[in-house]
Amino acid sequence: MADAAITFLLENGVQLVKSYYDLISGAEAELKQLRDEVALLKAYLRQASRKEQKDDPLREMERQIREAIYDAEDTIDSCLTDAGVANSKFKLFRSLRPKRGTLASEVKSLRKDTVTPLLTKAEKFFANVQTGEGSGKSLDGSKSLQEPRRNLRQKVPSIRQDKIVGFEDEEKTVLGYLMEKRPKLDVISIIGMPGLGKTTLAWKVFQNEDVKYEFPIRIWVNVSQELNMKDVLVTILKGFRKNDDLSRLDYDDLLESVCDSLKTTRFLLVLDDVWTVDALEAIKKVLPNDNMMAKVLITTRDEHVGTRANVNRKPHKLAFLKEKESWELLRLKVFEDDPCPGYLESTGKQIAKKCGGLPLALVVIGGILVDQFTKAQGSTAILSAWEDVEENVSKYFKDYVKDEEKEKGTADVVALSYNKLPDALRDCFLYLGVFREDYEIPAWTLTRLWIAEGFIQQEDGESLEKTAEENLNDLISRNLVMVEKRNHINEVKTCRVHDVIRQFCISKADEQNLFKEIKKSKEGVLHPPVADIDKYRRLCMHSNLSDFLSSVRRLKGPGIRSFLCFYNEPFAMEAKYISTIPDAYVTLSWDDLDFLPGAISELWNLQTLVIDTKSRTIDMEANIWKLIQLRHLKTKAAIKLLDTRGEGRKAGENLQTLSRLSPESCKDEVFTKARFLKRLGISGRLHNLSGTNCSLENLAFLENLKLVNDLSYELETGKSLRSLLQPKFLPRKLKRLTLSATYLDWSDISTLGEIDTLQVLKLKNKAFIGRRWKVQDGSFEKLQFLLIANTDLVYWVASAGHFPSLRCLVLRNCDTLSEIPLCLAESLEKLDIAHVPESTFESAKKIQENKKLMPLGQENARWGTFELKLPAGHK
Repeated sequence: MADAAITFLLENGVQLVKSYYDLISGAEAELKQLRDEVALLKAYLRQASRKEQKDDPLREMERQIREAIYDAEDTIDSCLTDAGVANSKFKLFRSLRPKRGTLASEVKSLRKDTVTPLLTKAEKFFANVQTGEGSGKSLDGSKSLQEPRRNLRQKVPSIRQDKIVGFEDEEKTVLGYLMEKRPKLDVISIIGMPGLGKTTLAWKVFQNEDVKYEFPIRIWVNVSQELNMKDVLVTILKGFRKNDDLSRLDYDDLLESVCDSLKTTRFLLVLDDVWTVDALEAIKKVLPNDNMMAKVLITTRDEHVGTRANVNRKPHKLAFLKEKESWELLRLKVFEDDPCPGYLESTGKQIAKKCGGLPLALVVIGGILVDQFTKAQGSTAILSAWEDVEENVSKYFKDYVKDEEKEKGTADVVALSYNKLPDALRDCFLYLGVFREDYEIPAWTLTRLWIAEGFIQQEDGESLEKTAEENLNDLISRNLVMVEKRNHINEVKTCRVHDVIRQFCISKADEQNLFKEIKKSKEGVLHPPVADIDKYRRLCMHSNLSDFLSSVRRLKGPGIRSFLCFYNEPFAMEAKYISTIPDAYVTLSWDDLDFLPGAISELWNLQTLVIDTKSRTIDMEANIWKLIQLRHLKTKAAIKLLDTRGEGRKAGENLQTLSRLSPESCKDEVFTKARFLKRLGISGRLHNLSGTNCSLENLAFLENLKLVNDLSYELETGKSLRSLLQPKFLPRKLKRLTLSATYLDWSDISTLGEIDTLQVLKLKNKAFIGRRWKVQDGSFEKLQFLLIANTDLVYWVASAGHFPSLRCLVLRNCDTLSEIPLCLAESLEKLDIAHVPESTFESAKKIQENKKLMPLGQENARWGTFELKLPAGHK
């Protein structure tokens, strides 16, 4: 849906009208009316999207509403551009846009001709449509969703009929939890992504002979999306009174009987498929907290549910199947108890491997292979068909998802999670499909793209970036996105999605015209054809962009919002194609780029500019204060601002990331405008800072500062850079600080220890020099991560109580360091060392031994999660 994007654009438009009143007059009132009308359209669109079974009239109404919202986006964007707010030479596909009048008249015309008539039509249409909204949502069981309920009743029998493969280690772990003695009722939760086998594992445990012996009463309850509490109570009571007729009991009688039955009985209760914390809390009210003989096992997709189930036990996160288990499941699906023919085994194992350990994917592909095995004539034809599947596993996932004639017992698993997503998350989730298969997605890039696309709405008191990060964490907690890497303070660094989920995103996005991937066939033909690109809102490519540009004579497509190209190899792009650069998020990868022209200033809506170059410096002729929407300017080259003339009082107030600036460009007038900076990098001859009227003291929001010196080692360097430790260069709210090649003396580091908000400190390339560092009491109280690289430090003196919050220590190329202080063992969770003396390795091993001896209850001791990472060859 485009509702998030249109809200963002309308609010953006209102802001621009205020800022450029002389260029666009009378538009503010029309924009507000349009925003209100679009809000009503959004409400109808949500109503339609929530209906799982859609007929053709409903689909057509959805399409019309979505197109009206897209028309609103295009009208506002074109008017702002042509009215002079943008005056852009770089506007995406602008060459064929029609000439527009004033913003006010165009918006009024759009409302009169399109939006208002459609609102009237939609109101009548939805008045006659039985949407089913509101039914089945009462926790007291007064209503229920009959069709989903029938599906739920079929769930357990299907598990009973299937042979269960894998989960041996998982079963052993969960069985261990069930056999543990606890002082109170013990609740165990199994979490994992859709289709991973949570219910299968729970059923395997439920049927285990030891469990049957331990728990005479075992009860299985299907909870699913909409909780019907009366059904839950009846199912539980049936476990105690199998032959009784419970239909005549009212809700209060049921509640009392269930509570009495559970109070003193040894039982195992499985709550399968719990979707929400509210549903969990409603059921927990009837559970006897003091019954130490009982166990409750929960399966859920939502990590929040699993965490809330038992604050004293972490949820058990279900792992993907191993390669051997994946092949066994696929073989059973295709051949049942028969062996796989030898000529198919190698290809079959490769297919199983490409399913990524997800049982859902293996079942889908298994069904396709069964079909091919029975239809193909002869072993050669069968092998050829299987090889085609092996080469195009993703394509078969996509075809399966799109085939509406198939029984969707597996494909609907992802749809259930999608339908539960809040509206604010839906576009964010579907947008994951623009990235190529198995791509490790940088979280920073993803969240900034969401913002640039208009998917993120401003929340009270929170930045767009913070809201975007929360959205990503929400998708992770719902097990729709997998974390690949986290940084030193546990923030998500990279993530990815399983291909089954990716194909769902692509298919759903195609339905909603959210984005379209341009592909090149083996014959060199582009699909969709270039002539049809104006139909799509967003385009993405995973091949050489020149393949696309060489096929385009004249770019067109007034509705295209963005163009993303994910291609690793360099290619040459002629100047005439520069107008195809999208103006919200731009990445320039150019090895010898050392100059940014003034024309960049015309990209009025540019929010993120990333420059990837091998040049050490970039002369920026463009005036960044004209880029009124710019939030992030990110590069490793030192940028020299050649034009810093002011552009109004609001210039620079959106800027949050500025990395990196040359010291010569660090002037008070720059930081006065960019006063809301959160991340700043300065690179170059840092002693030049003392010759500027530069102070960072007024950057009240600055959290991340990186100072990279460009000088080789000189004896006087340390003295000349001591000024960096003055308060004017070290804002007191810093959370992250990086120093490189500053050659400061270790005796001066106590100044950094006084920054009581500092969490991450990276000292690189002789940031400090000298043989001895004696840590001062009361310093670095909140430091969680410390990196020291390339230093001549010999003696690091610290004692108990120092670095009380330090979780991770990384040492690199500390060739003279004698040992690591043993007192760090108390709080450390990870110690990563390389290229250090043998004595330092020995002290690291002593810390590891000390962690093992720490008692469970010791404050700040995290011994159970300690990791010692040593280079190859050390044990």
